[in-house]
Amino acid sequence: RSRADGRCEYCHLPERFATLRFQQDHVIARKHRGARTLDNLAWSCADCTAHKGSALAGLDPETGRVERLFNPRTDRWKAHFEWNSAALLGKTARGRVTVALLQINREERLAVRRELMASALYPA
Repeated sequence: RSRADGRCEYCHLPERFATLRFQQDHVIARKHRGARTLDNLAWSCADCTAHKGSALAGLDPETGRVERLFNPRTDRWKAHFEWNSAALLGKTARGRVTVALLQINREERLAVRRELMASALYPA
């Protein structure tokens, strides 16, 4: 939690505004032989955790190629993502796959971010 600065390491939702509890996400799922160590854990909101599941990769919506998901332990967030108002955009194939697979820009998630951003409570 402290390493993540109190926010989801995927969509950056501040934990204090989440309606459901945050969880430790195994970046590489246990069923894929992911370790039970701190370097394989990410602090994640319930939405990102639920949509990610045990996935390691997905199809890039632009190229249709398989690309691995963003790894908060080894990848730099700002290298792969940028904000366009309340929408999170993938700057790279890895970012696009992560945004798509985790359904980060689903309308209800956008609505929450818009409200928080309007009050300067969401990190954009």
